[in-house]
Amino acid sequence: LDAASGRVIWRRDLQADYGVKTPIWGFAGHPLVDGEKLICLVGGEGSVAVAFDKRSGKEIWRALSAKEPGYCPPTMIEAAGEKRLILWHPEALNSLDPATGAVHWSEPFACRAGMSIAQPRQMGDLLLVSTFYNGPLMMRLTPDRPAASVAWRGTSQNERQTDRLHAVMCTPFLEDGHIYGVCSYGQLRCLRADTGERLWSTLAATTRDGQETRWANAFLIKHGDRFFLPNELGELIIARLTPAGYDEIGRAQLLEPTNPDPRRTVVWSHPAFANRRIYARNDREILCASLAKD
Repeated sequence: LDAASGRVIWRRDLQADYGVKTPIWGFAGHPLVDGEKLICLVGGEGSVAVAFDKRSGKEIWRALSAKEPGYCPPTMIEAAGEKRLILWHPEALNSLDPATGAVHWSEPFACRAGMSIAQPRQMGDLLLVSTFYNGPLMMRLTPDRPAASVAWRGTSQNERQTDRLHAVMCTPFLEDGHIYGVCSYGQLRCLRADTGERLWSTLAATTRDGQETRWANAFLIKHGDRFFLPNELGELIIARLTPAGYDEIGRAQLLEPTNPDPRRTVVWSHPAFANRRIYARNDREILCASLAKD
């Protein structure tokens, strides 16, 4: 769209142009702008990812095949001194050349119910993905060429008897050799990045009654020496997360949970931050709240 007037400059109908079906949770993986390219999660034979010219909508390249595209957005990292495009669909984790769509490497990683959702996270030469049923996969990036090998992976395919970290919507955060993330039933966990060993777990950030709850969620946004944790209860929590534990500083109720999809009402939309404010919404309203000191 033209930003000043809203006039449509170009449009593409992914279903019609690529013969794909809408995934059960929609086309949810957001596009990625890379220079003059707009890289989109599409789906179909040979077109799981498609790069368009951002000014004309003309296709530049297409890549990868899978039965369904999943929901994980295209992610750009740097490895071996060059940009790498990471595409995680429900059958494999893939590294591509963002200029051409050529595949550097592909590691098979089957995800039940198409649930490749949370973005891949890089820390040094480590690259992590994690999913609800099948748990985590940690890759080690080769330092001098576009290649990778498995550092470790989860051994459980069970959403209750989990191993390491079974993420759903919350993209994990990696820092100083540790992983922070929300597991399948709301357990906010800290793990060692080199082995996946769990160091601690708490339900304080995701549930009111301290009971494990399927898909219970809070998002992790690092800010300074602390985290903003907007959770599915409509609360904003400020806390410190360290290998020593969960240290809550405070919380405020921002929104009423309204989405009934998981057979309870929740807020599952990720907020935005700007100008020392948080912008958050449920299914009825959008809210702006100040995060500045008085």
